[in-house]
Amino acid sequence: MRYIWTLIWSLLLSNMIFYVLVSMQGGTFDFVKACIFGVVFTVIISILGELLPAKSEEI
Repeated sequence: MRYIWTLIWSLLLSNMIFYVLVSMQGGTFDFVKACIFGVVFTVIISILGELLPAKSEEI
């Protein structure tokens, strides 16, 4: 379930970021490129989430 929410939020945030950046440059928004970036971002975040330790030990 957490992967689904990660994908949804990544797609929403990446599309929002792409829209703002393209609007600032005066270009046209490409939904497919923004979604591809969102999927790549989801994969990277999921891998990092699995590699990082869950709890830090207190000294």
